[in-house]
Amino acid sequence: MTSIDKIKTDHEVQRGGHTTIRYTASGPADGPALVLIHGWACDRRDFDAVTDHLPADHRVLAVDLAEHGDSRATRDAWTMEEFARDVIAVIEAESVTSAVVAGHSLGGAVAVEVARLLPRTVTRVAALDSLLYLSLFPAPSEHQTAAMMLLFHEDFAGAVRGLVEGGSLPETDPARKDAYFAKMVAVRQPAGLRSIEGLIRWDMDAALRETKQPITVFAVRGLATPEAIERYRDRFDIELVDLGSHHFPVEDPEGTAKLLAHLTA
Repeated sequence: MTSIDKIKTDHEVQRGGHTTIRYTASGPADGPALVLIHGWACDRRDFDAVTDHLPADHRVLAVDLAEHGDSRATRDAWTMEEFARDVIAVIEAESVTSAVVAGHSLGGAVAVEVARLLPRTVTRVAALDSLLYLSLFPAPSEHQTAAMMLLFHEDFAGAVRGLVEGGSLPETDPARKDAYFAKMVAVRQPAGLRSIEGLIRWDMDAALRETKQPITVFAVRGLATPEAIERYRDRFDIELVDLGSHHFPVEDPEGTAKLLAHLTA
């Protein structure tokens, strides 16, 4: 699959009076639809190079979640379901009737919620190094949630650095890690804190019970634990990949595009 300079157009959709969602569209309106959702403290531009490597006949929609990238919101709700409604607003604005929804990290949780809420539209979920972190799933207790959030409130930069280090491999370039850190630590507040709490509080097991579509998890081989694979192997199609660190869509966009194109074929 070779990269081409695809025409991408930027759009926005309003959700009531509290949220403006901006997204990028490429490919023919009647092509197979693929919706891309970035991770926490990231944005839709992470998928620019992935989009260039996807088949030319695909309709690709890369979404900025509320208060990420160019999207803005003054709302009070920062749950995974509310983020899913950001994505659904784009799907409806584009009159999409069938789509594969792919999400990276937090975006994987959002993708599951989109599938749960749109059972007749979403045909499959692709989770890019997501859903397998047992420190988050299943939902922690209130005491555990408070302890995790205390880390972010007391030393936000340190907590973000911990996320970057936890998602890195021994061979990850330190300059890359510094770049990820600089981007993520600058997430807009207070939405950054509230959205990470929304992820921690998300009850994935409950959401999965209501989600009937197939889910494929592309997990970084060096980060996925045997315990997590064993816990969810009967619920997910888990494929171990060697495309880089937790942020592999940025590090190997061509390899990521091949994974996604296979699901939409």
